[in-house]
Amino acid sequence: MACGGRRPEHRGPPELFYNEDEARKYTHNSRMIEIQTQMSERAVELLSLPEDQPCFLLDVGCGSGLSGDFISEQGHYWVGIDISSAMLDVAVDREVEGDLLKGDMGQGIPFRPGSFDGCISISAVQWLCNADQRMHNPAKRLHRFFSSLYSALARGARAVLQLYPENAEQLELITTQAMKAGFTGGMVVDFPNSTKAKKFFLCLFVGPSGVLPTGLGTECGDEQERKESKFSKERLRYKTAKGKSLKKSRDWILEKKERRRRQGKEVRADTRYTGRKRRPHF
Repeated sequence: MACGGRRPEHRGPPELFYNEDEARKYTHNSRMIEIQTQMSERAVELLSLPEDQPCFLLDVGCGSGLSGDFISEQGHYWVGIDISSAMLDVAVDREVEGDLLKGDMGQGIPFRPGSFDGCISISAVQWLCNADQRMHNPAKRLHRFFSSLYSALARGARAVLQLYPENAEQLELITTQAMKAGFTGGMVVDFPNSTKAKKFFLCLFVGPSGVLPTGLGTECGDEQERKESKFSKERLRYKTAKGKSLKKSRDWILEKKERRRRQGKEVRADTRYTGRKRRPHF
């Protein structure tokens, strides 16, 4: 795609593109929120985390914390890093449960070795392929990111990075730098024959290479693929996680309040009205 201003990376560096107006979309645009949530759920699914065991995850390019919301709903703990102050301000206003850090992933992940049980990233890594400053070298910044990420992950952990590559050359640049940093793994492509539903997930392993997951919609025709894509969208919206309470239900609210208490946060006492739908006022 030519630099015609259509791709966000072509409009300026991320810390300027994701200003207050853009950040506000992640709280008001229902379509954008839905897509972000779906990709986050798929990324966590590809991590293949152990069941019934809370894990400590890193969210690279966490933005307004939508991905972190899903991580918290699954009973895990997380830290998010993002370069945009406006997006992080939205996350703070939304009172997300994870810890937030402002930082440039191209300068490396500033955490101790083996800190995390896994990592996800939604729509962020492709930004490193652009030189926004004269001193920026995309290959070096990608290698610094992947090297520090490899160190920050525990042995046997996975990183699942959803991205929008501009072309085959950009995709090769990203995967090459990941492998140079020590990762094994590869690209998982969901619905490869669909223009709208097609999604790229770079699935990386720390240590011996595991079995690369199969992409969704890879064994069906166009008509079946459209049906599966539509069914998957509805299923992701309404289904409950394994053993987890339905979102916004009373049990879900009580579980969320209990997690916040364990984190030392001030939470209102539970009453018989907790989780009860309020009657509209006219």
